[in-house]
Amino acid sequence: MGVPSNREVDADFLDLPLDALADAALQVARSAGAAYAAVRVQRVRDVVVRVRDRAVEGTSDETDTGLSVRVVVDGAWGFAATGGLTTTSAAATAALAVRSAAVARRLVRRPVELAPVAVQQGSWVSGYDLDPTLVPSDEQAGLLLGWTGLVLDGGATHADAYVMSVKEQKFYADLAGSRTVQQRVRMHPEVTAVVSGDEGDVDTLRSLAPPVGRGWEYLAGPDAPLAREVPGLAEAAREKLAAPSVTPGRYDLVIDPSQLWLTIHESVAHATELDRALGYEAAYAGTSFATPDQLGTRRYGSEKMTVTGDRVVEHGLSTVGWDDEGVPAQTWDIVRDGVHVGYQLDRAMAAERGEGSNGCAYADTAVHAPLQRMPNVSLAADPDGPDLDGLVAGVEDGILVLGDRSWSIDMQRYNFQFTGQQFHRIKGGRLAGMLRDVAYQGSTPQFWAGLSALGGPSTFSLQGALNCGKGQPGQAAPVSHGCPAVVVSQVAVLNTEEEGA
Repeated sequence: MGVPSNREVDADFLDLPLDALADAALQVARSAGAAYAAVRVQRVRDVVVRVRDRAVEGTSDETDTGLSVRVVVDGAWGFAATGGLTTTSAAATAALAVRSAAVARRLVRRPVELAPVAVQQGSWVSGYDLDPTLVPSDEQAGLLLGWTGLVLDGGATHADAYVMSVKEQKFYADLAGSRTVQQRVRMHPEVTAVVSGDEGDVDTLRSLAPPVGRGWEYLAGPDAPLAREVPGLAEAAREKLAAPSVTPGRYDLVIDPSQLWLTIHESVAHATELDRALGYEAAYAGTSFATPDQLGTRRYGSEKMTVTGDRVVEHGLSTVGWDDEGVPAQTWDIVRDGVHVGYQLDRAMAAERGEGSNGCAYADTAVHAPLQRMPNVSLAADPDGPDLDGLVAGVEDGILVLGDRSWSIDMQRYNFQFTGQQFHRIKGGRLAGMLRDVAYQGSTPQFWAGLSALGGPSTFSLQGALNCGKGQPGQAAPVSHGCPAVVVSQVAVLNTEEEGA
């Protein structure tokens, strides 16, 4: 396949009049007395290919390009955006941003302050070899059709597959003198087997390979995760359909990273966004129980629990060179030895705490203003911990949980319920067949207090999603969550079929 290695920002993006656009907009903001002004030129290309059974269902290839100007004038935010990439439109957009700040000033009760950051200059490209957006759609469809064919030949009733490829490019410039340009790619492949029984019952089983910040090399070759997983997908789906329903009760759960990432995302990552904890973010999925008054003393989980925020891990979906306020990527502790010690911060939230920003500002398109968004939020493995078989061997009466499916969490990130893709009964340290209709529930501190064993590095995996939602208008952000397999003791397990009835 002839797609070249690409580890430099695309020339056609650099050929845009980026500096001239920034100069035109920043001059208007400077003349208006802006305390802060930033110009962002952003181009995002999304390529999606879908197949069902043995036919292509559809393809799409969309590119969104625009320019935005964000200012602070007289202590108020102002923002405006345009699809025009001329110096005239850049200056007009800056003038509109200044006018919007004047309107917002009448409603401001506390003037905007921003934590300082050193001037940044440079270029950054994420870690990938083959740009997935340059792979022809017929080549992508051919790979997916090969996978659905394997699933159908394995006995599935239907098979669905898709791959989404994204390339995101950003230029940032501000009044302080920062100018950066960056480019990153990400991919989300997925295959689903649909199986039906003799009595008309139907179930599905989805692949576990996660979305990643990598290129087409993630899908190519016999050692690619999906190439290894797909041949057995139909058989596993049939076993799931025929499995007995779970008996409700309390079980020790062995939770694979393919499911645990979502529990981390909802109960830890969203809960430790400072704007949510302070009540600024309430309309979209609520606030947080993890309020600043107990920072440094709140027991979030067992002593085995250490969670970090980072925007630097290779192939992370939230990995960048700089955030959308010009803050360089970094790593910090959120939970250390079970105690809540840190938050996710953009420059405004950092100023409220008298701290420096840890680089958590992000906007998904040029027409949206940056919000405080989560970094890669990850649970550390035990350097000397066992492999997955070793974790299972230590459980007398439990359930192994793999894959994410549905979830529910309350408006303070406290009480929750999760299901998964696969459930395997554990008896006497051995797997004893699949179960179905499993959901587990608990409260955030109670659940994480039950963290009794961490897997070793061999169980660690970088999982995540491309579509974490926040804000009004809503924005979607990509984010990774690394974690090992774990054992959580005595978790309440429900039977979803019984609960639904």
